[in-house]
Amino acid sequence: MRSLSRRSRFLRLFLALLATVMLLGACAVSRPATPTPTAFDTEAIVAEVLTRLQAASEQTAAPTETEREALVQDVLTRVRAELAQATPTVTTVALEQAASPDLEATLTALYRRANPAVVYIIVSNRSSGSGFVYDREGHIVTNNHVVAEGRSYEIVFANGERRRGRLVGTDVDSDLAVLKVDDLPAGIEPLPVAATDDLAVGQFVVAIGNPFGEQGSMSLGIVSGLDRSLRSARGASTNSYSLPKVIQTDAPINPGNSGGPLLDLDGQVVGVNSAIVSTTGVNSGVGFAIPAAAVRRIVPALIAEGRYTYPYMGASFEDEISLAEQEAYGLPQIQGAYVLGVVAGGPAARAGLVPADPNTGRGGDLIIAVDGQPVRNFSDLNSYLAFHTSVGQTVELTVLRRGRQLVVPLTLGARP
Repeated sequence: MRSLSRRSRFLRLFLALLATVMLLGACAVSRPATPTPTAFDTEAIVAEVLTRLQAASEQTAAPTETEREALVQDVLTRVRAELAQATPTVTTVALEQAASPDLEATLTALYRRANPAVVYIIVSNRSSGSGFVYDREGHIVTNNHVVAEGRSYEIVFANGERRRGRLVGTDVDSDLAVLKVDDLPAGIEPLPVAATDDLAVGQFVVAIGNPFGEQGSMSLGIVSGLDRSLRSARGASTNSYSLPKVIQTDAPINPGNSGGPLLDLDGQVVGVNSAIVSTTGVNSGVGFAIPAAAVRRIVPALIAEGRYTYPYMGASFEDEISLAEQEAYGLPQIQGAYVLGVVAGGPAARAGLVPADPNTGRGGDLIIAVDGQPVRNFSDLNSYLAFHTSVGQTVELTVLRRGRQLVVPLTLGARP
């Protein structure tokens, strides 16, 4: 009986350790390899576990609890050392971070700090959305589509206090709007807008808002993609404006989250939650946020003037050039923004940009740089114009035209 009991204890302990080793070994996959990575030798570790457990089982007395724990820790230390020598993995890092008490403490502290500045907006007693306090003067940033067609705005703060809001400015193309209350509840600090756009795919982000009217809801996700575009609600035509540098996230965003902040773990606003892609009307893991770059540039103009004026070239472009289009247009490369048409009398026409022949699609200018910055596609050109230029500014376009490279100065107008 004693021998059977020892075998039973041995088997249970061996299986537990074997499962641990195999689980950690399974995680050791899929990151770009560093030079000469060390392989994770699962078989050697399992053999060592077997040898040491057999030795322990042959003792007259069964190993004590302390001795078993020491054995487990010793083996796990060996496993971690092997993993440290091997290429680190996304899976291992993500699991460690997700389980980290430090992350939990960061999130709870972030919520306590940020949530008081996130508001619930009731529009004309028939719809609602989210927003956040932008400054101590009582300006509140939200989405244009939240406030559109509203006649009255009731602002509900996290502590239950309510204020009447008035509309200060809107911009349909960026889907941004600003409301204002006469005063803020005591102790509320505006949320800081990120001063740079140094986001990375995989970075943790947090959304706070009021999905389905559930006030003060927080969700965690990652940046799923960068440099997306969001088509303006102004119209559905192929030539309607698309906002560049939009952030894609899998942080759950649902109806009612619109206008709320997307925050990094430092509590800075990196985006304004705006849209989801869904066939059901609820989150499906693909959400979009207006970038902080747009907030920094557009919101001050909405506060000062009630509107934002975009720089304007007066030209239409191919979004991206496929290999088939390169052949059809007779272009030497696919990198660049291809001019399909120019507006008569507009800035592009005055600068002498050459559009493609409407019958053949050939002969248009291919813009490959603006002010020395490379242009891979229209999105690059659009981003530069939207976030680095102003009405009346002259930019230098580097273009390929009929086999020649030349620089074309163009003075930007105001979008009509």
